Amino acid sequence: MKDLFPFYSIGNFINEPSSHTEFEIMQFDKMEEPNVDDIHKHTFYEILWTEKGISKQTIDYKEYEVLPNSLFFISPNQVHQFEEWKPLKGGTILFTEDFFLLNHNNKDKLFELSFLDNFYANPCIQLDKKNFADIKQTIDLIANEQKRKDKSQTITQSYLHILLKQVQRCVDIETEKPLSKKYLILFKQFKNLLDKHFTENKTTSFFAEQLHITTHHLNLIIKNVTGKTASEVIRARSILEAKRLLTFTDFTVSEIAAQLNYFDSSYFSKLFKAETNKTPAAFKSEMSEKYRIR
Repeated sequence: MKDLFPFYSIGNFINEPSSHTEFEIMQFDKMEEPNVDDIHKHTFYEILWTEKGISKQTIDYKEYEVLPNSLFFISPNQVHQFEEWKPLKGGTILFTEDFFLLNHNNKDKLFELSFLDNFYANPCIQLDKKNFADIKQTIDLIANEQKRKDKSQTITQSYLHILLKQVQRCVDIETEKPLSKKYLILFKQFKNLLDKHFTENKTTSFFAEQLHITTHHLNLIIKNVTGKTASEVIRARSILEAKRLLTFTDFTVSEIAAQLNYFDSSYFSKLFKAETNKTPAAFKSEMSEKYRIR
């Protein structure tokens, strides 16, 4: 399936599209507005920190208010709506998976961070003044390292790891029962597989086999992470893609159902309404008015 949205690298956000940079840190008051489409996807991770001011960010139809002393996370493949620049004090850290894993062969180190690559976690974290001050101190260390003529990629990466561990500690403190790393890693492996196969309308047993675990075990993991069953998460991923296609293309409901391997369009419409409380036609009409450029 052809992607509906442009994918941007870090180079696009510093207005150097040909740049292959894998890490950048910028302050809002010193950065140029990037030349990117309002609605897009990233090939990288982004952390926005806000010291003063209020903004809004939208990821896949969900709008979030970003307040002072907060962090906002955007992961690759999420559909992010670009908001107009407003007077804010804070900035953004952009980094690729390869930069995070530099000199580390174990990708699970990235999966262990619950607030990244998790479409079921709130991407906005509000911190108390002390925790925000601690995190801002690490951000300042990163910024100062990047200003040096002899800046070190290894030192910057080490500071980034510290920053993300600090954030995870804050998340864990606020969580009644922190997730086990093993469950979190398996859930994110499942999510990656789902992103590759969601148009094929695969069953829970297919994903369990791919992960070399039982269907029961997979359901247990997903229930712990998301509060939903594996079937519900699989269906929600198809419905999310249907929302995107309804909003940004002229495909009919029957054509969209077929693209997602639901060959009974009336059954697909019932699933869609059960998930969204709207018929596909009503959703298309509402969202086309809101998002599509005429």
